Amino acid sequence: MNAAVGRALPLLIHAFLLQGAAYVVRPTSAYRAMELGLSPGLVGLIAASFALVPLIVAVPVGRWTDRGREFATLMIGGVAMVLGGVGLLVFSGSLWALLIWNAVIGFGHLLCVIGQQSVVARAGRRGLDTAFGTYTFVGSLGQAAAPLLLAGVGGQAIIPDTFALLAVYTSLCVALVAVTVWMRPLASRTPSAAAASGASGSLHLEPGKGRTMLGAILLSTLVLAAIDLIQVYMPALGVERGIESWVIGLLLTMRAGATMVSRIGLATLTGLFGRRRLVVVSSVIAGVAVGVLAMPVHPGVLGGAMVVAGFCLGVGQPLSMTLVTLAAPKGATSTWLAVRLVGNRFGQSVVPGVLTLVTTATGTAGIFVVTGIGLLGTAAFAQFMIRDDL
Repeated sequence: MNAAVGRALPLLIHAFLLQGAAYVVRPTSAYRAMELGLSPGLVGLIAASFALVPLIVAVPVGRWTDRGREFATLMIGGVAMVLGGVGLLVFSGSLWALLIWNAVIGFGHLLCVIGQQSVVARAGRRGLDTAFGTYTFVGSLGQAAAPLLLAGVGGQAIIPDTFALLAVYTSLCVALVAVTVWMRPLASRTPSAAAASGASGSLHLEPGKGRTMLGAILLSTLVLAAIDLIQVYMPALGVERGIESWVIGLLLTMRAGATMVSRIGLATLTGLFGRRRLVVVSSVIAGVAVGVLAMPVHPGVLGGAMVVAGFCLGVGQPLSMTLVTLAAPKGATSTWLAVRLVGNRFGQSVVPGVLTLVTTATGTAGIFVVTGIGLLGTAAFAQFMIRDDL
């Protein structure tokens, strides 16, 4: 076990840095928009720009990665994220600048995620829940650390020093590129090894696995959209209600911490309940907890709701990765994981854009009502679509 962890250490550090960087820059972009005097509704457009380019390039990148090019995918992604950070530092004085540089960052993030998940998917069939649970746990650790940085830099200010936060983000991305070099032995396959694994194989799914694949992709899309909306709109909610930025940072950290707990115990949870039942129950509870965020309650109540929502939302992402990997034909795992990411980015681009209309009519709180309802729908869909016998 220790030898396996040691071998995977570069990947785990890479996952930590990637998610930490992403979860620093996304709320920072929201604060930067409000610093410029933009309306809270436009925050949704900035969130959507993060997902725009990945919608177009994810599947070709997945096919390219399936040919044994995980290292190149990771390196290009890291460099793109650095470039986006430098762009925001130098030129982020308009809505268009925020849209463009967040799109560059979203592209880099996509490549890094595809590269990481392709490496993790090499774990044996029996080890997938543990492998993806550990991988997403470390990513959640990065997500938890990011709001602490937000709180540390922001202090008691309603809108923190965005330049300082963007400098932190860019530094994390430089470290990410350095760790990518360290990952090279783990993320490299020889052409013969790639061919032996059936790289770039057929995308045709075996009979009976198509519904599970679709269910896993939609599960991933809706759960990530919920997490993303919490991350992006909590700062806006804080500004509307006059909640200090350090409190918002703490709430986001509590959500990420609870997510970590569920992910590190994922193999145990799936062993006790089965994958489908776990998805259904966790989605229902998460939907109710997210709905509580819309209520004008004490921050302590918000904290409790964030813990419950975070724990339950933590289940969906690693389970969807396991289900996609199990349902994918040999040699096309990276491609199907990329298709899953297309669904994620679609949710990240379309959902915030649509919900921009909700903020106009109801304020930021309405976002959380709609998100909670969506999670209840996810539970019903998972019950119908996902097989529990893979």
